[in-house]
Amino acid sequence: MKYPDYYTQIEPIILKDDLANFLGAFDQGLIEFTFVDIVKSAGHACPTVLGAYLMTLQGLKALYGKEVPKRGEILVSFSQKEDEGVAGVIANVVGQITGATVSRGFKGLAGQFDRRNLMSFEQNIEGSVCFTRIDNQESVTVSYDASSVPADPEMPALMQASIQGLATKEQQVRFTKLWQKRVAAIAENVEHLVKVTRA
Repeated sequence: MKYPDYYTQIEPIILKDDLANFLGAFDQGLIEFTFVDIVKSAGHACPTVLGAYLMTLQGLKALYGKEVPKRGEILVSFSQKEDEGVAGVIANVVGQITGATVSRGFKGLAGQFDRRNLMSFEQNIEGSVCFTRIDNQESVTVSYDASSVPADPEMPALMQASIQGLATKEQQVRFTKLWQKRVAAIAENVEHLVKVTRA
């Protein structure tokens, strides 16, 4: 499996999952998510998928400090509707990492490890996403804006030609390279594109 080198240069997210520990899935319940994992699940890398990963990374860092975040014990709130804009795409990424779901997640065992009702939409929050620790109710809101990293001027025409099946092989290759170049540039500027505020 081959993919762009920058995927592996993005900081991984390490969490502790008590369910994984209880069932012996991972030693001590420690789970590492990499950007490669998320791209495999999403099927592609784009500014939205990367942004969702980076918002989760930076949000959990701010929320837990030096502690290891507890997967399955984090409430996730979104300002948008689930089907509005790219909220659903972001929610899929955030849910994969945090374990949070709306209603279709794991129901738990004897009242423990329930992953349902940990995610909500259309909430009155300042940022795009709010992460809240269940144990102490501390929260952070996170916003992401990649507009300062513009796409190459060639991309719109190349994308349109590729979608319509009119692009040459060389044009298709050029499009994919320019697409990944922008996503890589976003990854390099995460500190300027992701804003975290303590709620």
